[in-house]
Amino acid sequence: MPIKGVLFDFSGTLFRIESVGSWLGAALAEREVSPDEAGFERWVRELEASGALPGGPPPAQVPEELAGAWAARDESARQHREAYTGLARQVELPDPGLYDALYERHMAPAAWRPYPDAAEVLASLRDRGVAVGVVSNIGWDLRPVFRAHGLDGFVDAYVLSFEHGVHKPDARLFHTACTLLGQDPADVVMVGDDRHADAGAAALGCEVRFVDHLPVDERPDGLRELGLASEVA
Repeated sequence: MPIKGVLFDFSGTLFRIESVGSWLGAALAEREVSPDEAGFERWVRELEASGALPGGPPPAQVPEELAGAWAARDESARQHREAYTGLARQVELPDPGLYDALYERHMAPAAWRPYPDAAEVLASLRDRGVAVGVVSNIGWDLRPVFRAHGLDGFVDAYVLSFEHGVHKPDARLFHTACTLLGQDPADVVMVGDDRHADAGAAALGCEVRFVDHLPVDERPDGLRELGLASEVA
């Protein structure tokens, strides 16, 4: 099929969040908390197990009192913050201000790195006149991340779950994205890392292709290998 539009997921597809250790270290520095090495490593392990870092490892178990917020975490900014700060609070940290500091840190452009081939692939699509959208399950505005890393100019439309009150795999998000791009879903490819959420685009007739959610240094050419630019109409 000739490609006229491409939709990309954000986390794990175009960008990857920093490690739990880096995330915690940044928040500790902001709050001027200096733990000993053993304490730092313990908090890293516990925060990782709790799933408190959005885009990081999933929680080993979601506490019952957070089940509702967790299930709907990507449908509003409030529920997203409630879910993830609630997970972080399962870990006893020395400064109560750290829980909000951690949440704020994960939204900072410095907390995210684009995959090595992201700029190349997006630029190739732009050069060939392909419309590009970003469709993400998320509870905050990721546009500043794209701007800070110089990728915003390659994106024609952003469809973010919290701005629409529904989350992938709901086909309405993909339909909105295709409409904003002015493309028939049959001419659009969805690229993501989540075999469940991103596969929702298939219900509209989009082709869906997947990349592996790996650390940036371990996936240098996952997007390039999809060969998107070579299949342009």
